[in-house]
Amino acid sequence: MALPPGLPVVDHHCHLSPSGEGVAAARRFRAAGGTHLFLATQNYSGKVPRSLGEYREQFETTEALARRVAEGARVVVYPVVAPYPVDLVGAAESLGVGPALELHLSAIDLAGGWVRERRAVALGEVGRPHFAVPPEIADAATQAFRHALEVARESNCPVVVHSADLDADGYLDLATMAARAGVDARRVVKHYARHRIPPAERASVTPSFLARRDLVREVLHDSAPWFLETDFLDDPGRPGAVLDLATVPRRANQIASSAPADTDRLYVPFVESVEQVYGFRPEAPAREGGS
Repeated sequence: MALPPGLPVVDHHCHLSPSGEGVAAARRFRAAGGTHLFLATQNYSGKVPRSLGEYREQFETTEALARRVAEGARVVVYPVVAPYPVDLVGAAESLGVGPALELHLSAIDLAGGWVRERRAVALGEVGRPHFAVPPEIADAATQAFRHALEVARESNCPVVVHSADLDADGYLDLATMAARAGVDARRVVKHYARHRIPPAERASVTPSFLARRDLVREVLHDSAPWFLETDFLDDPGRPGAVLDLATVPRRANQIASSAPADTDRLYVPFVESVEQVYGFRPEAPAREGGS
């Protein structure tokens, strides 16, 4: 059974790079049946930004990549921008913790401005380092995340969270921080969710699941909102990592062919969840081959 012609196929979190495959990877995604990408910014220079101008240049690179992919691969691209939480670690080493935090907060403000100008759809990745850091860095990261939530409220947008793996208590912590900032927990998206936490234990936070075959099957009947992602890095040194960009459409096609009765469940991550979290409905363009 083929995928319904009106069904968009959405990878909720990926990266592309001017020094990687770029448009070629997006064409592979499109050829597999993909239609929409949420494109998260990343450090393209190999060095942690040490000025607001460097962050502006980074975001502009993401924007340019999104434009090239839309034109060259006929894929709808939604940019997601913010300073990477781990940047605080490197910036603190050279600038000191205080100046590094000031820069990080300013870069979050810059990202919020991009959302308000409709140059991006969310703040991301924001959050905290996924590894142990000194207490002063951990405290700075928490301050930055709180600020990101406040900017998200002011900008009326979701936040895409980078963090270590979360259990139910971790989801509750995110929801509590969101509530204090006046942000709907559904608009707090835990990116790179590698394990299923039952919906009742997610405290209304939205997981974006890594699209491994077993995990997709496990979460398929969960209620909205939840997403699928590859976290494709477009790193020539790690080809195909984390998952290849064609993975989400391949998983969707596998479900349509092997479990056609479950095909309608794909509307949850690809349509319903986007509507609930982002407030817009993705529309599917014509698929390859005119199907």
